[in-house]
Amino acid sequence: MQKDPIQLTSPPLGTGARADAININCVGSSVGNGGVALSNMDSETASAYRRRSLCSFDQPGVVMTKLPQELEDSQHEFGSKLVVIMVGLPARGKSYLVKKLQRYLTWLQYDTKVFNVGNRRRTASKGDNKNGTSHSHAFFDPKNSAAKTIRDELALESLEELISWLKQGGRVGIHDATNSSRERRKMLLNRLESEPNCRVLFIESICTDPVVLAHNISMKLSSPDYKGMDQAQARADFKKRLENYERAYQTLDEEDEEDGIQYCKLINVGKKVIAYNIQGYLAGQCIFYLMNFNLSPRCIWLTRHGESVDNLVGKIGGDAALSAKGRKYGACLSRFINYQRQINEMSRRLDVEAGMAMAPRRGKTVAVWTSMLTRTKETVEELDPKEYDIKHIRSLNEIYAGICEGLSYNQIEQIYPEEFEARRVNKLFYRYPGMGGESYLDVIQRLNPLIIELERMTSDLLIVTHRVVLRILLGYLMDIDRSKMPEMEVQLHTLYCVEPKPHGTVVRKFKWVEEIDWFVEDIA
Repeated sequence: MQKDPIQLTSPPLGTGARADAININCVGSSVGNGGVALSNMDSETASAYRRRSLCSFDQPGVVMTKLPQELEDSQHEFGSKLVVIMVGLPARGKSYLVKKLQRYLTWLQYDTKVFNVGNRRRTASKGDNKNGTSHSHAFFDPKNSAAKTIRDELALESLEELISWLKQGGRVGIHDATNSSRERRKMLLNRLESEPNCRVLFIESICTDPVVLAHNISMKLSSPDYKGMDQAQARADFKKRLENYERAYQTLDEEDEEDGIQYCKLINVGKKVIAYNIQGYLAGQCIFYLMNFNLSPRCIWLTRHGESVDNLVGKIGGDAALSAKGRKYGACLSRFINYQRQINEMSRRLDVEAGMAMAPRRGKTVAVWTSMLTRTKETVEELDPKEYDIKHIRSLNEIYAGICEGLSYNQIEQIYPEEFEARRVNKLFYRYPGMGGESYLDVIQRLNPLIIELERMTSDLLIVTHRVVLRILLGYLMDIDRSKMPEMEVQLHTLYCVEPKPHGTVVRKFKWVEEIDWFVEDIA
């Protein structure tokens, strides 16, 4: 029975499980983050072993470090640890960037968590505004030394919580705050110097676009800080808060570089990117991702291929053609996408004319991606390549089932009962046996370049793919928990519409009704 080797040395991702302390009858001490007692190797030696790694390439479920026997039980402690410290004035899109980055890294199976200092401040002042943590603009006055002390303490408390979480097995901790002064950033760096296993990446968000700024400020006025407050009063208070921050604001520059830090400055949501001293695979992945997305309004349509002849008999894998019903679905899908294309263009034209668009209007062409397999190609046969940019992409192929290709699940259970049970127990990590057999994690890695391209695109997009691939794509777009993603119900002849928005993602679901040969939105 073939399994991903990571199962042998670490708990499944997302379970929150930790290795139990192992008592060994010889002198040893704890690593310090995971509770694993080490034989003949103290925590200092373990840290030195981590630091000697010559390669930072690290992908969960795909790369595993070969360790000395004394450290085998702490395999999950040896992945790279990254602390991301956000920088920037309020209403500059930091929280938007943070949510996107957390979603992407979590989808890649890096345990990622955001530690928001503003939420800690609001919790600290709840029900007691006498403690100095009121939400009024005066609390953010750089000349208010008492309030500054409290703000710094809150920032450090959030950092301590972040560090503690990393030591328990987390991979990427994001410190979400303004951190807009050089003094504050050095304070955080000084604390992190005593954590040699953590790399630090600063990400500064700068926004000068008046339309985006106006939208961000309106979003801020609906935050918990101004709940129940008159809108005019809230706007006036927030304007004064911004002025206070601007008086103390120091952007990342050459003086910060003297500390040897790595940082990235994102200007106007990635229109301009400045990166300095970027080190390590994980930090590089973060920067590459952040520099590729945009705020253009667009619809991402996703569906499985139409019913195939193999679907009729329950076979998995293969390269079957569509059934008659599947061809009928493909024809209706083409008509429906044409119809939706016209509606979307009209709506966006009105937004531009009203001055409500946060990104310039782009070309009318709609992109279409399918896998290289026959059943997806046949599903989009009636789309005109003169009007649609159609690409067949191997990365969108269904998960390869190795020796189980062409079998039904009932046959797999009868012929390979151990494999059937192993897959049932841990579908995310399970890899099909045989040459080229894949796991969900393998498919995630081959889809990674497409996610980057998807974020970069400004046009509408139709993706026609397969069950496992659709689950993984929806898992990313809808930020679905990794433990639930492999079990998502994604039926044939169902169409999803995902619209990325600055405040989140809007998802609609349509079902093809064969009797009327049209799509009906599923409101449930």
